[in-house]
Amino acid sequence: MAAAAPTDAIRAARPAISVGGQDRPGLADGLLSMAVAETTAGLYRCEATFANWGLKNGQTGFLYFDAQILDFGKPFQVTVGTAVIFSGKITGMEGQFPDGRPPEITVLAEDSFQDMRMTRRTRTFENVSDADVMQRIAGEYGLTPQIDVQGPTYKVLAQTNQSDLAFLRERARAVDAELWIDGKALHVQSHSNRNLSTVKISQGGQLRAFSVSADLAGQCSSATCNGWDVAGKSAIQYEATDSILSGELNGGRSGAGILKSAFGERKQALAHTVPLNSAEAQSVAEAFFKRTARRFVVGHGIAQTDDPLRVGMYLDLDGLGPLFNGKYYVAEARHLFDGRLGFRTEFTGERPGLGQPS
Repeated sequence: MAAAAPTDAIRAARPAISVGGQDRPGLADGLLSMAVAETTAGLYRCEATFANWGLKNGQTGFLYFDAQILDFGKPFQVTVGTAVIFSGKITGMEGQFPDGRPPEITVLAEDSFQDMRMTRRTRTFENVSDADVMQRIAGEYGLTPQIDVQGPTYKVLAQTNQSDLAFLRERARAVDAELWIDGKALHVQSHSNRNLSTVKISQGGQLRAFSVSADLAGQCSSATCNGWDVAGKSAIQYEATDSILSGELNGGRSGAGILKSAFGERKQALAHTVPLNSAEAQSVAEAFFKRTARRFVVGHGIAQTDDPLRVGMYLDLDGLGPLFNGKYYVAEARHLFDGRLGFRTEFTGERPGLGQPS
């Protein structure tokens, strides 16, 4: 992670806290630190620490050990400005009794994917697409499916001693899709279609700190998936190359192209799956190649923006020179607050292309 920005460079907005659907300004005033973590795999998490000593009912003592405000299973929401950056339920609580400071209480919360994380099954699905399976899982949890993915139809899909969340993540990866829950809606959307918005920020301005690397170590020039068509009694092969990245390069040079030019062909054969038709082979190869290619250029930074950065946004970064200027997809975001640095967002941005040298 990039080095911390100077104290006076980070805005001091204090998050608002709601518990059980009720605003709790006392909790917000007593908030000592907070971290909200978002990723493209869903299951957003929150850890918030509050002062737990003061005047209550005319007596000085613990503020939140009576389970009246903070308790397991209660809805817990964090808002910054008008943006809700976390909505979930309390799953854990910790007591801290530091030397030289008053007692503290830490709340651990997860979003609605927590239900799926704690439900493990073994079952099969027949003659279904990934979208069919995702819609069924959404219905099992009373969620409204918002599914926008393309992919093959499978003879059989097996969920083998997996949590519903792990299985859902596996199926999303298979079709290059990402997960999140918004209210009572389960969203599964392809990476290329998720784009929420583009925010332009500059080094030394709203981009407070940034470190970035372009690394060929994990790249390949192509990815090939082989299988066997039982019905047609013939071999299946599909090769994915950087031609499928044309919409994401923005004029940059792909890691696959640079690798091939600098070191020669480095082909990847995928042996962890056995597709039964050409559509399955194409889906597997392209999803793997895209995931690998997008990790060619990876940056970690700290940003100060009018609205908190969210996973699924693009950041158009400036002031980084010709190789690293340009758009980055926000793959991870950590919204942080403490009394020293105030509110800020640490993020991980990635992209498949490196800029042209000057």
